[in-house]
Amino acid sequence: MEMDWHQALQESLVWLAAACVITFVTLAICARLAIRFTRWGQQFWQIAGPYLSPRHSWRPLLAYALLVVLALFAVRLNVLFSFWYNGFYSALQGLDQRAFWYLLGVFAVLATIHVLRVLFTYYVTQAFNIRWRTWLTERLTRDWVDGDAYYRGQFLETPVDNPDQRIELDVTTFVSGSVSLSLGAISALVSLVAFTGILWGLSAPLTVAGVEVPRAMVFAVYVYVLIATWIAFRLGKPLIRLNFLNEKLTANFRYALMRLREYAENVAFYQGSAIERDTLLGRFSALIMNVWALVFRSLKFDGFNLAVSQVAVVFPFILQAPRFFSGAIKLGDVMQTSQAFGQVQDSLSFFRESYDTFAQYRATLDRLTGFLDANRQARALPHVQRVNQADVLDIRGMQVMRPDGHALLSDFDLSLKPGDSLLIKGPSGCGKTTLLRAVAGLWPYAEGEVRCPGGTEALFLSQRPYLPLGMLRTAVAYPAIGLPDDDERLGQALREVNLGHLVDKLEDSNDWARILSVGEQQRLAFARVLFNRPRIVFLDESTSAMDEGLEHALYGLLRERMKDSMLVSVGHRATLAGFHSHHLELDGQGGWKVA
Repeated sequence: MEMDWHQALQESLVWLAAACVITFVTLAICARLAIRFTRWGQQFWQIAGPYLSPRHSWRPLLAYALLVVLALFAVRLNVLFSFWYNGFYSALQGLDQRAFWYLLGVFAVLATIHVLRVLFTYYVTQAFNIRWRTWLTERLTRDWVDGDAYYRGQFLETPVDNPDQRIELDVTTFVSGSVSLSLGAISALVSLVAFTGILWGLSAPLTVAGVEVPRAMVFAVYVYVLIATWIAFRLGKPLIRLNFLNEKLTANFRYALMRLREYAENVAFYQGSAIERDTLLGRFSALIMNVWALVFRSLKFDGFNLAVSQVAVVFPFILQAPRFFSGAIKLGDVMQTSQAFGQVQDSLSFFRESYDTFAQYRATLDRLTGFLDANRQARALPHVQRVNQADVLDIRGMQVMRPDGHALLSDFDLSLKPGDSLLIKGPSGCGKTTLLRAVAGLWPYAEGEVRCPGGTEALFLSQRPYLPLGMLRTAVAYPAIGLPDDDERLGQALREVNLGHLVDKLEDSNDWARILSVGEQQRLAFARVLFNRPRIVFLDESTSAMDEGLEHALYGLLRERMKDSMLVSVGHRATLAGFHSHHLELDGQGGWKVA
């Protein structure tokens, strides 16, 4: 098949324009049908819909449209290369030196365009992926944090596993998989049409069992690949479940490693290294068993695909050999037939060869939509009605239960005004800490109404204070937003809680929870209160690692520096009684008494 290269540019532009119109219309229709009628389409739209919707911005759609155009342009270049191979090998066979050098010049032009297209496509693809990944990571992070879903999710019947992996690793896999699989499918389908036309023109009739099959090459490649694809899908179906388990088991093993590092001192004191080792190796064994299952299934799947691909290499030569040796076609026609056959075979085989990738993608869809669903369910869990009111703590009609329905507190009413303080006492397990969780709106097995200061106007100090990663100044000022620059106030707060030796380390970035002892962490929490000066402070056994003298000094400091703030404390020591104007006694059976 000869090509007039002077008309190639004009024909390519017309072809590209027509292909773009047809592709975009088809893509829009298929996307709408997939979103409406298929589960994976609905999952995809749940994750990506807000980003790709024109109501968000046209830029992502325009960027993706550019990627589609580049993919179609790549197909057209392959078609031109196909005709170039025909002319080049025909020139070699005919010893046509003039045509040989002319076609080398054509190749230089095509190769330059190809290189520029590849580089530009790489840049556009990476820019699109990075922007999409950034948006999706921010969305999932906000979704996880909003409504305290990151905490309340633990109360679901089936809590979501490894949210950190879903936000980091699964987002990356989803974005790259969405782009590569969609563009690969578009390229495969367009290439299928384009090279089927070329193969149709190069094919000749073939007699099989006394029946003449017209354009036998085209029918042969379609029958060959469709049968191979059906077999491959049967072999590859278990890969979806195995890939899902692989992600989950890998994350479980990594979490166990991180948890051992976090609680290293506790484990060392208990001398529990043998138990921890067995736990780690047990999780690793489960992971390895699944990996072996993946290996054996992949051997079957990949082995079959490799065999199919190798047979396809010689198949067109076998079919065209009689016509070549009879002189009916030239060497260039044989080479173009081989390339066109390979392109058609590759296009038809795209879904078969991408089945493993698609299996991983489906597992990622399940994990991300499961994460979003779990966050929504966590936010929907019941909780007390909280109303931000800056100057009082007012609790009305509060009921607090255990998860099994046992009442810890019934019909509880309380009112504190600025300067008041409350000490909550009672036997272990009576619900003292649970009451604080309910007041904060975190405990899902509670109801009632709470009016109290909100945001940074309320601070909760636990037995083991939370210290964020980063500079010490950030840890002291937490949860104040932004980097605090009032070194004088920060230093004064540290000195007042007997942490003056840390004043010179405000700029140091570290994991302070590992550097400071529990007692020092509790004192730093008091410095945090002194720096932020909230309207109400909840203290849950927040002096348990201190001696009574230091505890007395710190409570006295709070009462002296923050006379108008309200204090709500949970504690067992009798020494705390003198710092509180009200006492609440719980019995764990729903009863309570305020004195």
